[in-house]
Order: sequence, then C-alpha cells, then structure tokens
Amino acid sequence: MEWYEALGLLFAMIIVLMGLGFPVAIAFLATNIVAGFLFMGGWNGIIQLLNNGFAGMTTFALVPVPMFLLMGDLFFYTGLATRMFNVFDKLLGRVPARLSYVTVAGGTAFAALSGSSMGSTALLGSLMVPEMSRRGYKNHMSIGPILGTGGLAIIIPPSALAVLLAALARIDVAALLIAGVVPGLVLAGFYALLIFIRVKLDPSAAPAYDIDPVSLREKLGLVATDLLPMGGLIVFTVCVMVLGVATPTEAAAFGALGVLVLAVIYRCLTWNSFVKSVTGALRVTAMAFLIIFGSSTFSQILAFSGASAGFIDWSISFDLPPMVMLLCMFGVLLVLGCFMDQLSMMMLTVPVFFPLAQLLGFDLIWFGIIVLLSLEIGFTTPPFGLLLFVMKGVAPPGTTMAEIVKAGLPFIGCAMLLVGLLILVPGIALWLPNLGR
Repeated sequence: MEWYEALGLLFAMIIVLMGLGFPVAIAFLATNIVAGFLFMGGWNGIIQLLNNGFAGMTTFALVPVPMFLLMGDLFFYTGLATRMFNVFDKLLGRVPARLSYVTVAGGTAFAALSGSSMGSTALLGSLMVPEMSRRGYKNHMSIGPILGTGGLAIIIPPSALAVLLAALARIDVAALLIAGVVPGLVLAGFYALLIFIRVKLDPSAAPAYDIDPVSLREKLGLVATDLLPMGGLIVFTVCVMVLGVATPTEAAAFGALGVLVLAVIYRCLTWNSFVKSVTGALRVTAMAFLIIFGSSTFSQILAFSGASAGFIDWSISFDLPPMVMLLCMFGVLLVLGCFMDQLSMMMLTVPVFFPLAQLLGFDLIWFGIIVLLSLEIGFTTPPFGLLLFVMKGVAPPGTTMAEIVKAGLPFIGCAMLLVGLLILVPGIALWLPNLGR
C-alpha cells in the first residue's frame, strides 16, 4: 500500500467514526487497532502497539497535567478568583471601559492560575457579562474581551494543553511553558490596546458611570491581601522553571499546594469545593491520558505504514521556502479549528507537522508556540469553536451566535497579528527559554 493510500485510509476511518458520534479517543483507538492489524503483523502487532501506548502514558513529563488542572479548579471553586477580580475592579476606578479592562487583566491572571480556556471563559462570562450588560456595554466590549482572554490559558503557563502538546511532540515541556509567557502578555496588551481604540472611536460602547471612590490606603490593602499572594504564586511557578530550580512537575505540585494553602488562609476552602476540584481535575486528566494513549499509538501507525515519511518527502518535494510551508501548516490548523476541538487537532497534526518543522529547520519550541496560537484561534472560529458555545451559555438572553462570533473576530485578528510578529521576531517566544539554557 502506498503512503498516501495508508494516510487516506487512517484519516477516513477517524473522520467516519467521529462523524458517527464516537468520542475522539475511542475513534483513534479503534482506528489504531484496525491499522495495527493491517500494518504491524496481525495480533502480535496489536499487542506491541498497546504495550507501547501504555509506555507513552507512563512518562514523567505528563505529571504536571493533573497538578495544573487541580490548581485551576481549586482557584475557581474556592472563590479566590472572585477576590482577584474584585481587586482589579477597585484599582481601575473611573477608567473608561473599566469593566472591559478588568476582564482582560483578571482573565490574564486567571489564565495563569487555571490553565483552562473553557473554565476561564465560563468564569468571566458569569462574573462580568451580567454587570457589563446592566451598565449598557455593547456586545463587542463585553463578550469580545472574554472570548479573547479565555484563549490565553492555552499560552500562558501553567497550560495543561501546552504540556500535552510538548509530550506528544517530544519536546522540552518546561521550555514550551516558559516560551508562552511573553507572547501571552503581548497578546493581552494587544487586547487592551484594541479596547482603548474602540472606546475612543465609540465612547457609547462602554458608557461611563459613577462608582464609589476607593482610597489609596484601601487599594494598597486589597493589593497586599488579595492580589500579591496570587500574583506571587504565578511568578514563583514560572521562575522556578526558568531558573532550573524545579521541573515542570515540581512547579505544578508547588502551584497546586500554594492555591490550597491560600484557600485555607482565606478560609474559603470547604469540603464541597475540595471534592469538586479533585473530581473536575480527575475527569479531565482521565480524558487527556486516554487521548495521549490514542495519539502515541497513532504516531506509531503513521511510522510503520510509511504515511508520515511519505507525506514529509512529498511536502518537501515542492521545494517551497520554509516560511511558505509554515503558513501552509498554519492554514491547515486554522481550517481544522473551524470544525474540530483542540485535542483532535493535536492528535491529527502533531505526528506529521513537528517532524516536518524539524526538517525545515524551525526551532521546535518556537513552532510549538505558533501551534498553540493556532489552537487558541480555533477556540473562537465558527461554526464549532468551543468558546463560542460556552459564551452562548452565559450570554444575556436573546444574544445570537452571530453576535458572539462578530464580537470575537477583532480578538482573533490580534492573535493573527501576534503570529506575524513571532515570525518576524522569534525572540519574543525564545528569549525566556534561552535564559534557562
């Protein structure tokens, strides 16, 4: 069987099974078993494939996933997130479009502590949209920033999705996590600049209103009690990885422990919140590890069938410049993002794209950030962007999906602008990881 026939057969089986409603992990696992029988020597090949799949799951690099998920769930369910948003709200005072800026600032901080885009969007939507709607904010000033900052959790560490990507691509987990810090902050800055420009052009989009004045002493007290501890935890988690003091696994464990200690200190840790946090983290971890099992075995099938090597040879036969190839891969990810969830996109593309990127001479950490940005964009691209549906669930009654999509488009543009900036200046992503080398 030619490489393109094998590749077409594998992808067709996956798409058909997913179209029939099978979960992503089950669709990949079923495809891998059938393909293992065909390409790896029957039942013995299947046994070898399954053994290798279990070995792929039992790797130290994946331990940060449950820790980062637990860290985010504790932060959400204990109410520490609400305290942090209250600080940003008080600090900004009478600034025009204050609540939009609160969304960006608080959402960026929450992304750094949660690592969950869907959780961040749900929290921001439930906290901020009702208040912004009551104050007369237009949809693009309320819904748009929430969709934008929700996706930041993919890039800013600790990001469970970044850990999964690094594990699947077999690249340095710590380096990829650290590389997302500066691009994530730059993207948040783009969002704030976009809000500033839009409110200047249309002040009625975010009407001003009177608020109770807050003294400087009270502001400093709020910063000291409700912002610095959480901010310090974020800085600590990132710095110990940058300095090489701790591995991502150790940093994730310290981060989860830090949130737990803060919840105890603030007396907001209850048995119910603890159980919800552990249950939520366990549920997502089990799903993620099952998907990793399917992806690692899928990579082996691609190798044994000759599909991945054949595709790479075919791709480089066009003799296109590396940047054109990069844009082609980015375009494929954008198209897939319109119809697939992020984990499915990773499972389909990582086994092929990362070897190709390495052959083209790209820095794989830099390329990983480009992939993460494309995954973030896919969260808000119609018709099946997951954050669109999360936003629909928390948006004011009567808000249409078309309005939500329209509100998110300028923020997608900001992410696209960042991709262009990273291509022109790769050091934006590579500066921090290089400090630790």
